[in-house]
Amino acid sequence: MVHSALVWFLASRRRGTHSTKTRAEVSGGGRKPYRQKGTGRARQGTIRAPHYPGGGIAFGPKPRSYQTDLNRKVKRLARQSALNARANEKRLLVIEGLDFEAPKTKQMNELLEGLGVGGQKVLVLTAETRPEVYLSGRNLPQVHVMRYADASAYELLWSDAVVVEEAAIGGHAVKAAAKKSATAKKTKKTTKKTAKKAAKTSKKKG
Repeated sequence: MVHSALVWFLASRRRGTHSTKTRAEVSGGGRKPYRQKGTGRARQGTIRAPHYPGGGIAFGPKPRSYQTDLNRKVKRLARQSALNARANEKRLLVIEGLDFEAPKTKQMNELLEGLGVGGQKVLVLTAETRPEVYLSGRNLPQVHVMRYADASAYELLWSDAVVVEEAAIGGHAVKAAAKKSATAKKTKKTTKKTAKKAAKTSKKKG
């Protein structure tokens, strides 16, 4: 599942602008290089055939899209698996909040050094869009700052350590719990309705 998510992510990043010229697109070779018979050589129709130097490319790549489809559930499960992997490795660091009043690269560097992840590939996940935090980590080549909701399995596995705001994980957990409770209530209602219908049908038959 994680492999499928990574393949999908990397394929979607490809531009697909590669292109080669076929024998019809290469300039030159408009006339027959020599006569058909009498030379003792193999017959040739153009010097731009694929077996000639400078000729066209047979079965070469052409511009195309590498975009594929992937179910949302697969993406979600892959991200959860990547987060669990970082947590099991004790590389998932949860902090109360990122107090950045203005973009300061020095402050971001000191924060990471204090957490013991300085010089490593670090993914910083914020609860909301924080331009000042993003700009603080932009000049650090090994630091990537983004929203928790936008993080994919690829970014989580790319990093050596993940720094997350507590509000991001807390809000996500609350939403997941609310969804579970809502589905549980729906199932209870449906079971009650089916039980009432079954009771009514049994009474009619009796």
